[in-house]
Amino acid sequence: MSTPFYTSDLSAQDLSNRRQIRVWLLFICFLILAMVVVGGATRLTDSGLSITEWKPIHGAIPPLNAAEWEEEFEKYKQIPQYKVLNEGMTLDEFKGIFWWEWGHRLLGRVIGLFFFIPLVWFWARGQVSSWLKPRLVIAFLLGGLQGAIGWWMVASGLVNRVDVSQYRLAVHLSVACILFAYLYYLAGVLKRRPELKRDGWDVFGDGLMGAYGLVALVLFQLFLGALVAGLNAGLTFNTWPLMDGQIIPSGLFIMSPWWTNFFENVMMVQFQHRMIAYLLVVAVFLQSFYLMRGNRDAALKQNASWLMVAIVIQVFLGVVTLLGMVPMDRALAHQAMALIVLALAVEQVCLLRREKEAALR
Repeated sequence: MSTPFYTSDLSAQDLSNRRQIRVWLLFICFLILAMVVVGGATRLTDSGLSITEWKPIHGAIPPLNAAEWEEEFEKYKQIPQYKVLNEGMTLDEFKGIFWWEWGHRLLGRVIGLFFFIPLVWFWARGQVSSWLKPRLVIAFLLGGLQGAIGWWMVASGLVNRVDVSQYRLAVHLSVACILFAYLYYLAGVLKRRPELKRDGWDVFGDGLMGAYGLVALVLFQLFLGALVAGLNAGLTFNTWPLMDGQIIPSGLFIMSPWWTNFFENVMMVQFQHRMIAYLLVVAVFLQSFYLMRGNRDAALKQNASWLMVAIVIQVFLGVVTLLGMVPMDRALAHQAMALIVLALAVEQVCLLRREKEAALR
């Protein structure tokens, strides 16, 4: 039996099955990207606490008449966010934030259906390879966990807070990005690729461990970005390249115990997001230059080039978002571009694994 990455000895039917499943997984990845963007808009509009109950099934139906709208509004009036920040809000204003949160939750339900129903269809028709079955089950369970984490996050803002916990927000976004990367990786495994061979031997190895490290670094930066969003840290220190007039600002360790600064000190949270961004740029360019030199496959070199372009665009979007004090269009573009960078980093792993496998055969 062929290994997952090797496609040269597969039948026409197997290749067709792979192509169909791959298209489906890429579509789910696109929906997750949309979900992250809508979630970002929900956060920026302070809409995430407008629905105060978790109704996985019944909640798909929004209020349909005036009485139901009033009932939903009354529930919102009981939480601290309304009492502290939005007292006196009109029903029409409430509807404005309600629809963002409802749309975010509805998209989550849509993703669940678009994953589960095709999964059953492909599985029942015998189109899912044995090696892929447990991996798709893991993805389905991770998606269900993500829904529970979403409610766990919302629940943190319903009592004694006017917004959600930045810790839980970071977990919520991180799991979404991990699921995105995992599904994109599976889609990359299923892609039919030509022979990716490299001539000769390199003292620095094949670059695969570096590619895995790069994916991990992108995910870590996304986690830090969620902390920035959770603390509204992007609304402070809106200068670049200096921060508070300095390269390394004072006040990074004003909280006690010291480790809380990394998660709760607005200055430190923004500073570490900046520093990891610089590290990420250096890592991307070093790895890309390494992969582009010598006898490497053209597809690998092309992906490395696109990754360098993407990381430069992402840094630019981050800077203009900061300087503009987080306008929604720039912030959402920055968030979407982060997942594109992640996708290109995952594709690099797939290409290097395919190259390594071809070299070992």
